[in-house]
Amino acid sequence: MTIVEWIKAFVHDISVGIVVTDAAIERPGPIILYANPAFGQLVGRDPVEIVGQSPRFMQGKETRRETLDAFHRTLSSGERFHGYVTNYRGNGAKYRAQIDCRPLRDAEGGIQAFISFEREVVRRVGRPAGSSGGRYGPSSISNDLLPGALRDLGVFAATASE
Repeated sequence: MTIVEWIKAFVHDISVGIVVTDAAIERPGPIILYANPAFGQLVGRDPVEIVGQSPRFMQGKETRRETLDAFHRTLSSGERFHGYVTNYRGNGAKYRAQIDCRPLRDAEGGIQAFISFEREVVRRVGRPAGSSGGRYGPSSISNDLLPGALRDLGVFAATASE
């Protein structure tokens, strides 16, 4: 069983958008190997049509180059990226995404792929909250935004360097 098959078996029905890409950082990569239905709903496209594309299809005029450069540098160094980016849905509507992207390593420590957890966030009104989300909060409110396994992995939790 491949890493993509393992991930698909565990996250297909999770309400958080999950996308797995290959490890190629330079253009034309990375290439999407798997996207769960929640990711397809987030970006407004059928997950089957997303596979084989680069995640760059979501970028648009308000996607900040500085954020993309930081994302690229972080992944190139084999580290986890956690941040916020403006993306665009299939119909052209922009949205703000919170992204937690991590390398998936093989037994020798080499990067085999990247897994990205994504959810839409909205700007908080007033003073930023003291949580790791700062000035952004999830766009939908739920008592269980993250399944226990993702919460245990610290998905969407800020790292000490942030």
